[in-house]
Formats: sequence, structure tokens, C-alpha cells
Amino acid sequence: MRRRNFLALGSAGIAMAGTSKRRPALDIDCGCALEPQAGPAQGRGRGMMAQDPFAAFKDVQSGLKITGMKVFGVSFSPTSDRPYVFVKLETNQGIIGWGEGTLEGKAGAVMACINDFRDFLIGADPMQVEHIWQSMYVHSFYRAGPVIGSAISGIDQALWDLRGKFLGMPVYKLLGGPFDARGVRGYYHVDGATHDQLVEIRKSAGEQGITCVKGGIPGYYEWLERRPKIDRAIKSMQMMREALGPDIDIAIDFHAKTSPAVASEIIKQVEPLNLLWVEEPCPPENVQAMAKISRRSTTPIATGERLIASYGVREIVEMGVVDILQTDINHVGGVTGLWKAAATADVSSISMAPHACEGPIGGLATIHVDAAMPNFLVQEICGFVKETEINRIWNEWFGFPAMRMVDGRFPLSDKPGLGFELSEASLAKYPFTGTHPMARVFAEDGSVVEW
Repeated sequence: MRRRNFLALGSAGIAMAGTSKRRPALDIDCGCALEPQAGPAQGRGRGMMAQDPFAAFKDVQSGLKITGMKVFGVSFSPTSDRPYVFVKLETNQGIIGWGEGTLEGKAGAVMACINDFRDFLIGADPMQVEHIWQSMYVHSFYRAGPVIGSAISGIDQALWDLRGKFLGMPVYKLLGGPFDARGVRGYYHVDGATHDQLVEIRKSAGEQGITCVKGGIPGYYEWLERRPKIDRAIKSMQMMREALGPDIDIAIDFHAKTSPAVASEIIKQVEPLNLLWVEEPCPPENVQAMAKISRRSTTPIATGERLIASYGVREIVEMGVVDILQTDINHVGGVTGLWKAAATADVSSISMAPHACEGPIGGLATIHVDAAMPNFLVQEICGFVKETEINRIWNEWFGFPAMRMVDGRFPLSDKPGLGFELSEASLAKYPFTGTHPMARVFAEDGSVVEW
């Protein structure tokens, strides 16, 4: 305890002895918090905290100020585990910025966390994206996990949207793109398809110019699995290759359902299929286990959708564990976070195939970053070769077929910012119905298993 606080407590004790009716406020300091400084001017010194967090930048302001923030939860069904979490930033010049921080199973927590960042934003110049990102990340003190990471992601996307609209440029041009004016190569999902359905998908994919799809492996797996279940997984991938033919790239998502031993055995058996990659062959936090699998196989390994910020990818990149990094713009820290993760991967010759299985704003924002990545490979969207009802709703919201490919690529918009406007009225048709957990899967003996 600091000496002055000890004396303060001592004085308080004497005062309390003199009267039993008065309880003076105690200045208890654990020593783990910064002390407020006298005024804004002192905030310019290193290590000093200003009362006005924006005072140091008054001479370099753009004139654009954030004046309001709204957070929207959007539910398409009462039991969905991933209601969309959208952020709207309003400014003194009438320019609006949109972002997304959807987090599976934790929508309410992310919405609350975004609101916790309100003081970081109101009055700020949205052109200072990097400074705001650093402040949210560092001044949260505890390093960002998925909830804080998703909250920062939604806000950051909205800041970049504002930045582009203010400058009259699409975000991908602000980042130095595009590399390919035709757009961003993508892939759809083909989970659970039969042989006949895959043959039909092959035909539709050819007509649409689609060159890549992703499937999964059936069932759930014990840490050491019996041969029949392993054979079933192998046969499902062999069927995909046979039905889709040699000209379509196939990626397979293990979704961390397998242990290093089981994953290694399956991957060894399917090497002749020339898969584009195997994704999350084991839980991503076990980097040493991922490295063991990688050393045993010539099939490219991909992971990263659950990693937060460029700091979260450092170990897996430095160890050379994976060939493809899949960080998600809605969790990794927005445009800023995805851009930095891609740059970290690029210097180690690792390709990028960003994850995107939430809502359309994050998907559209990801395309902007993809277009400027030198190490970009292909973009995921959790949609299918044939349009579904969700595509109709997205079209209604944005006025164009959002997140649908043309000739196998997601088109690039010339509109400023992220390339769209969105009305609150369109979202009001799908009110937030609360947070619901993701699937809880158990083995036959009741133990918890990955899914």
C-alpha cells in the first residue's frame, strides 16, 4: 500500500473514532490504476493520461466527427445461434458508417461490449482508424478474446466505411487494391450432398464459373477412433472428388472434430485426392498438435477463423504450421485486424482464405481487404451454389445480389466506403430475439466433443 493511502486510512480511523454517525469516503488505491492528470495539456506527455482523449489531435483533425452510435441485433429465426450484430456510426456531416461484429452464440455480449466502447468513439475523428483501434484494444487492458475482438471488428468496419465515404473512394482502393479488376475469387459450401447432388452441383458450378467448393467430414470423433468411422470420412471425400471431377478445387473442413492421431490418418489416406486444403484438423489453440499433423502430410493445412488480432496469429505463422490462414473480419479486428493478419502471413509465404460465415456486412468488407492482399487465395461465404431465402433478404437490404459470385468471383463496387447504404427500417423487420448457444455435442459416454 502506498504511504499516502496508509496515512489517509489512518486519518479516517481517527475521524471515525470521534463520531459513530459519519462514514467518510475512503481513498482506497490498489495501485493498479492510472491517476488522473491535471488537464488536457498534460496528455501530450509519454505515459500521461489526458482528460480529453482527442486533445492531442486537434491540429490534425479532418472536421468529421462521430456524433452517434447505434447497435442492432438482427434475428432471422427465434432460435438462431448467430443473430447479426450490426454497428451504425453517425457523424456531424451526415455520413453514415456500417460494420458487423456478429459472434456465434454470444450476440448479446458483443452488443453490450460495443456499447462499452461508446466513450472511445463519440467526438472522435473517424479518419484516425489506427489510433481508435489501438485505444480500444490496449485500453481494454485485458487482451481481446472473441467478444472484445468482435466488438472492435464491427466498429472498425464502420470506421473504414466512413473513411471511404468521406474521401469518395472504395475501401479496397484506400488499401492499395485491386490486384484483379475482375473481382475476388470465392467458393460456396456443399455440405451433406449426395453423389447425385454433387453431380448436379458440378454442372451448375460450371455454368456459373465456380472453380472451388468446400465440404466437411461426417459425424463426430473420439480422441482415438475406430476404423469404420475413419473409413466413412475417407469415402465421403473420395465421393466428392469423383462426383465433382478434377477441375474443381475441393477444400475439406474438419472443424476441429479430430485429434492429431485421427486427423493424420485420414489426411494420409486422401492425399491422392489433391485437396486444396484440410481445415482445422484439430483445435486451433493446440499449435504443437497442428504442427504434428502438418509434418505428416503433403496436403495443405488451413486454420485461423477463431484467432483474434495479428497478435493471435503470430505463433502459428512463426512456427510455419499452416499453409493458409483463415482469420475472420468479424472477429479478428475488422478491416484493420484482417489487413494486419494478412501482412503477418505474407512475410512468411502463407496464403489467405478468410472465413466469413456470419452476415453480409462483414462479407462485403472482407472482399475489400481481399482485393488488396498480395497473398490472397480464395474467399469463403457460407452460402450455396443455388440461392436461398437469405440471399433474397440480402438483396432486398442492399439493392444488389450481395455475396453472390459472377463468373466465379465476387464483384468489386466502385461506390465509396464499403459500397452500400442500409436503412434501419429494413432491419426492423427482423427484431433481435436474444442470444442462443451454439450446438452442444456429446460422445456416447456423455463427454464433450468438438463439432
